Amino acid sequence: MQGQDPQVLLALDQGTTSTRAIAFDRTLRPLHVAQRPLPQSFPRPGWVEHDPERIRDDAVATLREVIDALDGGAEAVAAIGITNQRETTLVWERATGRPIHAAIVWQDRRTADACRELRRAGHEDLVRRRTGLVLDPYFSATKLAWILDAVDGARAAAARGELAFGTVDVWLLWCLTGGTVHATDVSNASRTALFDIDHQRWDPELLDLFGIPVPVLPEVRDSAGDFGTTLPELFGAEIPIRGIAGDQQAALFGQAAFEPGGVKCTFGTGAFALMNTGTERLHSENRLLTTIGWRIDGRTTYALEGSIFVAGATVQWLRDGLGIIDDPTETERLAGSVDDTGGVYLVPAFVGLGAPHWDADARGALVGLTRDTGRASIARAGLEAVAYQTRQLLEAMRADGASGPRALRVDGGFARNDWAMGFLADLVDVRVERPAGIEITALGAASLAGLASGVFGSLDAVASAWRLDRAWEPTMEESRRAALYEGWKEAVGRVRSTNPDR
Repeated sequence: MQGQDPQVLLALDQGTTSTRAIAFDRTLRPLHVAQRPLPQSFPRPGWVEHDPERIRDDAVATLREVIDALDGGAEAVAAIGITNQRETTLVWERATGRPIHAAIVWQDRRTADACRELRRAGHEDLVRRRTGLVLDPYFSATKLAWILDAVDGARAAAARGELAFGTVDVWLLWCLTGGTVHATDVSNASRTALFDIDHQRWDPELLDLFGIPVPVLPEVRDSAGDFGTTLPELFGAEIPIRGIAGDQQAALFGQAAFEPGGVKCTFGTGAFALMNTGTERLHSENRLLTTIGWRIDGRTTYALEGSIFVAGATVQWLRDGLGIIDDPTETERLAGSVDDTGGVYLVPAFVGLGAPHWDADARGALVGLTRDTGRASIARAGLEAVAYQTRQLLEAMRADGASGPRALRVDGGFARNDWAMGFLADLVDVRVERPAGIEITALGAASLAGLASGVFGSLDAVASAWRLDRAWEPTMEESRRAALYEGWKEAVGRVRSTNPDR
């Protein structure tokens, strides 16, 4: 590689259940992948934690494995992009880099009572206006406050500037740069419930509300830009870190949804739909989240986001809970073996309902069962449920003033199910596009790093690297589409809770 400009882009994709490093060439084709599983711990009901040092060590190990596989090693790498599980909260000592508590994962519900009290005190409107989020344990603010209160002396140490807070991206950046950079990007900052997404700053009133000392906070930067360099002893040479984005925003970027109305849905255990709404923030009246997609050269792109708590997990439940399938791929054959579900709907509210309901007390149900109902109908109802929930999110986005999508780009494990994607296109009445390759989140992080490092000269250059695997066009008659969806809404109504605090 001597005498040549480095062209390889690395993505560090730190997720909830694994840590991966992927090397891409300048056309965004993957070259090498390394992955390690990340165990979760559940010390009490509703608590979910990760080991921060395990996250750090696995990040270094996977990056090193991929770099060692490259012709030219670290010298071949133009830049690293980081993408991460969002909202997960860490606090560590600035002097030693030692975490003072386990990482509290985004799924953790230990601060539910604190959020409930804040809602009862009338603070949710302030949170929504400033951050675009709802008051929920999902976000980082109450997690951070909990750590500062739970660890002896932490609150005073934080006020003295001795502690550092960060989401996972901040922690990894700190570790890779040897503690020289304490920073995040706007997409991750926008998920803390502490960041004013209009004025692009940590909000003093929210910091006071949640009891967060200013010295603990990271600097907020563009999503594509200078985040320092890795320690030379880690990989044999300093490597620039030039991009950071939360995983769902990185997936939106990786799907090249650069124009307003561009929308993607990532189908994993749950599902996240994000729509690019342009440079103007939309205030959701339909209980969606307004978030920052990315900021490049000081120009902010906003997004509307809706989350589905259970998507691919429905198929896991069909296998592990009901035992009606042995392998997830069976659902395609079973769903296609019947003309319809016979009026059966599966509402998979196993852990409540996400957007636009935000009903944590709702519980799942199979509705419309008869003596004729068999496993094929139930399997089909499970796949259809993902499409119904996705349509609810897209309808809420349109009701909030977002432009209707010309196509819905999909990724994630559940998106490999061809039958489910065909039904999705029919139900939402929009072309569904699945890209070649499944590493869309990592692709987004690599693309951001490529922009900031000069590998790509423009967003158009990034978009030209996006490749289609398969597309589905809607073919269902509107009368049938409407009837099916009305049945779904009725089924959801049966499982909704009457809890006034939701």
